[in-house]
Amino acid sequence: MKNFDDFIPGWFKTFVEVGNELIWSQYLIGLLLTVGFFFTIGSRFVQFRWFKEMFRALTEKPETLDTGKKGISPFQAFAISAGSRVGTGNIAGVATAIVLGGPGAVFWMWIIAFIGAASAFVEATLAQVYKVPDKDGGFRGGPAYYITKGLNQKWLGIVFTVLITVTFAFVFNTVQSNTIAESLKTQYHISPIITGIVLAILTGVIIFGGVRSIAKLSSTIVPIMALIYIAIVFIILILNIDKVIPMLVMIIQSAFGMNQVIGGGVGFAVLQGVKRGLFSNEAGMGSAPNAAATAAVSHPVKQGLIQSLGVFFDTMLVCTATAIMILLYSGLEFGEKAPQGVEVTQTALNAHLGSFGGIFLTVAITLFAFSSLVGNYYYGQSNIEFLSRNKAILFVFRCLVVVLVFVGAVVKTETVWSTADLFMGLMAIVNIIAIIGLSNIAFSVMKDYQRQRKAGKRPIFRPEELEINLFGIECWGKDAKTVEEYENKLKKH
Repeated sequence: MKNFDDFIPGWFKTFVEVGNELIWSQYLIGLLLTVGFFFTIGSRFVQFRWFKEMFRALTEKPETLDTGKKGISPFQAFAISAGSRVGTGNIAGVATAIVLGGPGAVFWMWIIAFIGAASAFVEATLAQVYKVPDKDGGFRGGPAYYITKGLNQKWLGIVFTVLITVTFAFVFNTVQSNTIAESLKTQYHISPIITGIVLAILTGVIIFGGVRSIAKLSSTIVPIMALIYIAIVFIILILNIDKVIPMLVMIIQSAFGMNQVIGGGVGFAVLQGVKRGLFSNEAGMGSAPNAAATAAVSHPVKQGLIQSLGVFFDTMLVCTATAIMILLYSGLEFGEKAPQGVEVTQTALNAHLGSFGGIFLTVAITLFAFSSLVGNYYYGQSNIEFLSRNKAILFVFRCLVVVLVFVGAVVKTETVWSTADLFMGLMAIVNIIAIIGLSNIAFSVMKDYQRQRKAGKRPIFRPEELEINLFGIECWGKDAKTVEEYENKLKKH
């Protein structure tokens, strides 16, 4: 399988290596943390203050569209983004972070989740504000749309479109297929070539079925497997209850350099925690807003709250579950020469539960990663349609996705992860610039939602009633025929 890496051009490998050294420095990490704190304070800790409201918004029914059809529900939009979030980052990524950054990396994953939930709220709210109708009668949107319409910077929107399309539909999907292939190879000695062929065929069948089939698949697979996975880890936790307190102490001490288990120290723990945390929960990266924009809701803030909840679901539940299981494994090794990725998690599960552990994880990682494959594809499709509605271009794009799913299964794990880190960093930089520039709009929309809730009303978004003037709005307000018609439809439900 190593020979497949020989087909990758040397200039590309150099580009990835140099790019990672430049981007993943203390500057980008500092930027991510600073922006997260800025949105946390600016929103008055919305991710904690409205935690209960998140669950209420999640259970709302989809609104009826002008076509007479039901739009994608808030939960289905949440499931699409969760389908992308919950995957290799939660299982293989967490293991790698701990092995390379030590137990302290877990603490910094928690930090990036807590403050990143505010960033997720802002970007998802903006995605709803600037969403546009799609050809199927639903909606599409995301950073490319709010950069172009909100900031009036189409060139930057095009840059982001190219980045997210390459990052998710191509690069991140190679990570997902690579993890599935490695897991099946480790547990059942199945050739990655065979795995790659099967994954490519299944991916092709799903992505040519459209976004509604993606929503249906994700909303079925992800919640069930995540709950089973968390339940198993909870059982492991109960069986090792006497080790929990020492484990938590070890995480905190390692996070601040009081009990180093590797040579990299605090800096390396922060680096690994932030990188793997961002890869897993995607807060501020600009990916989840593409799914958030598809939901049919009466107010943008509703989907902002739901996507903020998605960050907690991903990191505080699924990632923490993986970390607990790994750290309770007595044979864990640290450092660059130690085993990494899904192999570590499989070994830990086998140690805790016998052969059943490895078998279950193989099934779980396959389903998680496959749901991420189709979720990642949708992000790419939404942004391809931003550039062009040409059916031939979309067909070629889908074919490339299928091909790269196969490629990811057969190349080295190090190659796909390092490439993913580079493009993830580039995406985050562009999106952060955009949401900072539009933060006043997000905060104004948030105040409008709060005002209506306090008045005992069901929040309905009317841009003309905000304290600031908005332009570039297509799906809201009088010009979009949403006020009178929307209220009449709401009375029927």
